[in-house]
Amino acid sequence: MSTPFELLLDLDQRARANSDGLPAQQDLKQYWSGVGFSLAGERCVAPLSEVAEILHVPDSITLVPGVKSWMKGVANSRGRLLPVMDLGEFLGLEPSSASTTRRILVLEQGDLICGLIVDGVQGMQHFEADTFSDCIPASTSEALQPFLAGSYQREASYLVFSLLTLAEHASFMQVALETA
Repeated sequence: MSTPFELLLDLDQRARANSDGLPAQQDLKQYWSGVGFSLAGERCVAPLSEVAEILHVPDSITLVPGVKSWMKGVANSRGRLLPVMDLGEFLGLEPSSASTTRRILVLEQGDLICGLIVDGVQGMQHFEADTFSDCIPASTSEALQPFLAGSYQREASYLVFSLLTLAEHASFMQVALETA
């Protein structure tokens, strides 16, 4: 009579002898994720770490006197004031979509919080990491270029737009109208 341990050893040996083995190991692809949005007909993607929230453009934005036209005002977002800026207008671009598709990307980094109106949001986008290029397509609007980190290629180019680089830009931080 066999001991329970011997029975387990026998079972293990028979299982190993009749097993098919492990499937061939496949290379795992690395992916980069961001939030896709459109701006003046350009396909852009912002790093996921730079977008805290996506909002509909509220019906009521309280105007702020003495600011540049691209500073649309402030809105109440979950009980706090959210400065709302029109990103396309700041860059001197024409909106390419109806106002019903426009959305606000919320940037929140430390003490900085602001909402950026874009023409539309396509949600989370995933790109194979090896499709990244630090080259920016020649057809890209010059106004976007200071804020681009490169592009990812899928069925088309998606421009990597850094909201943090925008927020650190001197002219973006100067919302007050200049007085003579």
